[in-house]
Amino acid sequence: MLGTERGKGALALVLGLLMAGPVSVVAATLDLKQCVAVALKQNPDIQASQAQLAQAEGALRQARGQQWPKLTASVTATRSNDALNAFGLKLAQRNATFNDFGASQFVGPASLPVAPVNLNHPDPVNNYNTRLVVQIPLYNGGLISGYVDQAHAFVKAAQQGDAAARQQVVFRVVQAYQGVHAARAYVKVAQQALAAAEAYVKTSRNLLREGVVVRSDLLSAEVNLGDVRVKLEEARHAQASALDQLHLLLGMPLDQALDVGADFVPSAPSGDIAKLQAEALEANPGVRALRHQLDGAGANVAVAKADYYPHFNAMLRQDWNNPTLRQTAPSYTVAGVLSWSVLDFGVTRGAVDRAEASRSEMQARLRQAEEGVRYQVADAWRGALEAEERVKAREIAVNQAEEAQRLVQKRYENGVANMVEVLSALAQLDKARADLVAARYQLTVQRSALRLAAGQLDAEQL
Repeated sequence: MLGTERGKGALALVLGLLMAGPVSVVAATLDLKQCVAVALKQNPDIQASQAQLAQAEGALRQARGQQWPKLTASVTATRSNDALNAFGLKLAQRNATFNDFGASQFVGPASLPVAPVNLNHPDPVNNYNTRLVVQIPLYNGGLISGYVDQAHAFVKAAQQGDAAARQQVVFRVVQAYQGVHAARAYVKVAQQALAAAEAYVKTSRNLLREGVVVRSDLLSAEVNLGDVRVKLEEARHAQASALDQLHLLLGMPLDQALDVGADFVPSAPSGDIAKLQAEALEANPGVRALRHQLDGAGANVAVAKADYYPHFNAMLRQDWNNPTLRQTAPSYTVAGVLSWSVLDFGVTRGAVDRAEASRSEMQARLRQAEEGVRYQVADAWRGALEAEERVKAREIAVNQAEEAQRLVQKRYENGVANMVEVLSALAQLDKARADLVAARYQLTVQRSALRLAAGQLDAEQL
């Protein structure tokens, strides 16, 4: 419990320092879970997937909003001396008079051919129209419900896409975290080789003074020492590079001091290939995202088919008209609109065909993804078994190489073996140790890849 509290404190310290911006070097030791937590908060891939999820959720709210009545308000100011408009505006204001028809020019039947000046050439009329309109969708052939179903499917797909992105980040963190441990192990191997090389140089000098070996043996030992020192520097550079890669993955400045905690080897998932493949088809977030996208493509077909059916909507409107901003002369309009596209020369058919083709494409992509996951599980499962056997073999090889090197050393000290045999034994031991480091790293990667393919690689399961 105390260790857990210290770990949480270290994580909080690092997150606080990162949020505060550039700071001086502060040492922080993070274990794998803490590294994953930092990466999931700051990794750009996670931020992008969360933005995509937010977009999908916004589209769903937008689609659901189309199911409800829509209220709009408007104010329109108009000035016109157009004969038709001017007379219509006066009617809307309830201000039309007989004189607007040119009544003063009518003096009897003889005036019937006369064109009234007031009617044909009115003075400009000012009008302020205030309007409230309520539009009510009643039936649209499944258009709106299709949009809602499509948006809902895309939200679920985005959620699974976010889960897939998170597991990918976890996998990359595991690789980088264990890469640091592997690099440190290579440094340790190089340091052991350096100690042995220095000891052989010292031994060769002593034996040369005693006349047991020739000077060429000492020169060979010194050349070997120089090579080992170079390899040690290479290993140290690789260690620094591995830490830099972990910095980048965690979104931390490269000058932020960072150390990793305990080594990590994931446990092997239980079950045979068939069981793991079945679990992967159900749990892999990438496959689940494609299934939801297929549902969205099916909803898009329903949207396209909506134009085959009649659409019926209602409208309620309230108007006020006045020559000034004082709104008087209220009026209302109630309307029901029934529309049906009887002939569109294949426009709707083409839209439906395109939507169905898109759904067929998504079905093919889903089948391909499912087979791909089955292959990934089988390949990672076999790779994990191979890595386990390789680790066992490399551990035995190290023990044998250490014993062989010890025996050659004794023989050399007794003047029985030459420097070529000594250097050969050292090289074999160095290779065995390096191979063991690589085998352990591959075991971690293969087991993590298996969990990733099976959809079981997340922060809570580490």
